[in-house]
Amino acid sequence: MSTPGDTGGKRPDRATLVYTQRCKEAWNDVPVVIGGIEASLRRIAHYDYWQDKVRRSILVDSKADLLLYGNAERAIIEVAHRLARREAIEHITDVRGTAFMRRTGAEAEVPFRDWFEVDSTEVDRPGRIDSHINPYLTTSEAAASVGETCAKEEGAAAVAETALFNVIAMPTSRKTGKSGNTGNTGAVTMPARDRTVIRLPSYEQVRADPVLYAHANRVLHLETNPGNARALVQRHGTGATARDLWVTPPPIPLATAEMDHVFDLPYARSPHPRYADDAGGHDGSTKIPAWEMIRFSVNIMRGCFGGCTFCSITEHEGRIIQSRSEDSVIREIEDIRDKVKGFTGVISDLGGPTANMWRIGCKSPAIEAACRKPSCVYPGICPNLNTDHGPLIKMYRRARSLRGVKKVLISSGLRYDLAVKSPDYVKELVTHHVGGYLKIAPEHTEGGPLSKMMKPGIGSYDRFKQMFDKYSAEAGKKQYLVPYFIAAHPGTSDEDMMNLACWLKKNGFKADQVQTFYPSPMATATAMYHTNLNPLKGISRQTEGPTARAEKVDIVRGEKRRRLHKAFLRWHDPNNWPLLREALKDLGRADLIGNGKHHLIPSFQPVVDGSYASTRRKNSTPAVVPGQRTSTVTRGRLLTQHTGLPPRDTGVAAAASVAPRPARKRKA
Repeated sequence: MSTPGDTGGKRPDRATLVYTQRCKEAWNDVPVVIGGIEASLRRIAHYDYWQDKVRRSILVDSKADLLLYGNAERAIIEVAHRLARREAIEHITDVRGTAFMRRTGAEAEVPFRDWFEVDSTEVDRPGRIDSHINPYLTTSEAAASVGETCAKEEGAAAVAETALFNVIAMPTSRKTGKSGNTGNTGAVTMPARDRTVIRLPSYEQVRADPVLYAHANRVLHLETNPGNARALVQRHGTGATARDLWVTPPPIPLATAEMDHVFDLPYARSPHPRYADDAGGHDGSTKIPAWEMIRFSVNIMRGCFGGCTFCSITEHEGRIIQSRSEDSVIREIEDIRDKVKGFTGVISDLGGPTANMWRIGCKSPAIEAACRKPSCVYPGICPNLNTDHGPLIKMYRRARSLRGVKKVLISSGLRYDLAVKSPDYVKELVTHHVGGYLKIAPEHTEGGPLSKMMKPGIGSYDRFKQMFDKYSAEAGKKQYLVPYFIAAHPGTSDEDMMNLACWLKKNGFKADQVQTFYPSPMATATAMYHTNLNPLKGISRQTEGPTARAEKVDIVRGEKRRRLHKAFLRWHDPNNWPLLREALKDLGRADLIGNGKHHLIPSFQPVVDGSYASTRRKNSTPAVVPGQRTSTVTRGRLLTQHTGLPPRDTGVAAAASVAPRPARKRKA
């Protein structure tokens, strides 16, 4: 996708590791800082689907000096300035959105001696046991009986004196106290978050114990809000070689003015000249598919508060939406119009990670800073979420009114459960910004897998479709929704896929390109896949019986079952019918096999080659075979050279290549 001519093999696997090691070989004394999507998603010990094992942090394997995760504009600038002042890179430990390695031991802990460490390396650890309160003692006498005082100031001072990298257990209760009381009664008092680090299970622990892996993943996702996140530490190695991986809290989101500054920089807006042809273009053999996809598109925001468990956008860009100003977006459209070669007047996309989250966020900054929910729209739209699409409608209208702009399309995925909150937005979108097809992602129809994905029910899709069809008809346009679905996602049963296939047939969908779930590093669904546990429900070793405190998840593993789930999505492909017949019989649903409209697949089997030809290829014009007609003559059909007439006679003598017919003998 990112190589001229769409040629594979031009970059090494695990490029960050390879390039970092090459830099170290060439300049061993120069600090190396890594970043980007690969570094972001592999910043702690993580499950790697390629190797089917838990790998160490990429910072350990690459031997880099510092890791920046997220978009990291502020971190890049600060690190660069501090390095320019000759500050040693090992001393740069206070920049948000970074990860670094430190050796263990008393000497290494000196810079962090005023920190509290919350030990979260185990699960099912018993909480504290509070002694019964003696009703015959006053408050002061009760405090004195355990060697303490009820004086608030004295208690606070006692805590401050002992706060030299104290280690406390992760509390099992959510109740926290505001006083300095550290006795055996009352609520648990937690230290200040900006001086607290949570110790995750070590790499060796999560590699050997899936329960601890799921626990570490859950803690990581709970510490993603920049307003309340705490630092994380995870040990890699044992004995004398042990080192701690420190991950600082996520960066504070960029303000609108900062986003404008980033996007208003004088970018070249074209691939590197090295990839161009002799004429300086990027067509033919030098065409780059990824560049063609974004060539005339505009990114208006970053981040996503959807929290879909299979997606890694939030692990990289965060859940708080960072929006550009309307003027900045308009300036970029004008730059594309005036400077980008080949512009025909159509902006291919005005969006981002999600099409309709621009300028949408929490109504209260205080609530936003304190919130620890993984999603603002699941299981329903949060009442504190501002769902006003008015500013987005205004920007759409201004963009399409620009001189030289014929059409502004919306190609980014639409969060339809959010869009239905604003009928005016849906009408504006359907009337002016859909190029015939609009892609949305319900992902599934059944509650089981949807609850593991943190996606809304299919009812939200039905409501949006009604609005889409209504406004398309009012605009006099024939437009269609293109829904995306995932096969083999954790929590999906064979029966769930069967029900999805029946829904697809009932609604007339014949999917061409379908996606099968593949685990990406750090995603919650990946933790489900690796551990068979649901981090969304809490982690415990008690998974059976009435006292179960954790939820087990059905995982689709093995080539046969993964192929079956994909076959249900492509129920109309004859190559899949034998596999589906066998599965339907096993599920006790042989009634879905038959030749009626209410059946899922027919009982007969046509001759197939066992392969799959995409619908797009089937609809393409076939190669012309010399001497073979490309179309048939139909009564009442106007004939042209494209619909049945023979090739036009140009006067060129072409009959020499055809054997002459023998003359007929006339009867006497």
